[in-house]
Amino acid sequence: MLYWFFVKLIGPFARRRLSPAVSGLEHIPAQGGAIIASNHLAVIDDGLLPLVSPRMIHFMGKSEYFTGKGFKGAFKKWWFTSVGVFPVDRSGGSKSLGALETARHILEAGELFGIHPEGTRSPDGRLYRGHTGVARLAFETGSPIVPAALVGTRELQKQGKVLPLKGKTKVLFGEPIEVPKIAEDELTHEQIRSLTNQMMDAIARLSGQEYVDIYAQVAKKDIAARKLQDGTQPR
Repeated sequence: MLYWFFVKLIGPFARRRLSPAVSGLEHIPAQGGAIIASNHLAVIDDGLLPLVSPRMIHFMGKSEYFTGKGFKGAFKKWWFTSVGVFPVDRSGGSKSLGALETARHILEAGELFGIHPEGTRSPDGRLYRGHTGVARLAFETGSPIVPAALVGTRELQKQGKVLPLKGKTKVLFGEPIEVPKIAEDELTHEQIRSLTNQMMDAIARLSGQEYVDIYAQVAKKDIAARKLQDGTQPR
């Protein structure tokens, strides 16, 4: 697959640029489906995880990457499809179900699925409340969750920057959280939220981030509202 071609082609340059120190690779199962659940600090996160993983990791990507017009749009669609990324409509609800179904097929095929439970990049470097879709997917497939933490990517790639600065990063994988397979109609909200919180606690311990019990999307809206208010206040 082109996935490994790009990893081998771009990998040496990326390693020199990002100098990733890796620990816990033994926690990634040698075979079988598993969910790699990581914090999210910068765009390069989804490139850094595959760079250090001994197995291919499939990721979701926002649907805008696959719907662009012209040559640039076609190239983006080809690129993301080639490296194992599939589209998700981030508006939520029924529009996101197709992506979760694709993720389910990936796990049932015995492959790795990577996801950021916060749903978006952290607006300020802290770790935010996890969405429950990851836990639901783990229960329905019986897949273990491997918590992962990325450290240093936010400092090397500021928002809006395409190329990261040269520096050092860390990729830390924690012990898998074993999850029993439970039919969808037998799952309770309490089970799903409890597993989600357990997963986020594990990520927080690995990353050392301060945990905030609200969704990152809510925090981003609050930050934007404050900036707008500050900018419109009379001087």
